[in-house]
Amino acid sequence: MADDKSKRDFRDRDRVSAAEDYEVEHFAQQNGLTPQQVRNLIAKHGNSRAVLAEEARKLREHPVKN
Repeated sequence: MADDKSKRDFRDRDRVSAAEDYEVEHFAQQNGLTPQQVRNLIAKHGNSRAVLAEEARKLREHPVKN
């Protein structure tokens, strides 16, 4: 179910929804990641914005080599 953008409050500002493309893309742009990297982080660490920001920082500093 899509977010109702007419209801604006701060209940979920501390979360990033993997189901909402615009939230994933916004977080990805803010943190220098791809949307797929963000989805992978959410799957691994949950959807807490603070935790994801910290993990994104770690990922940028120490990228995984394939």
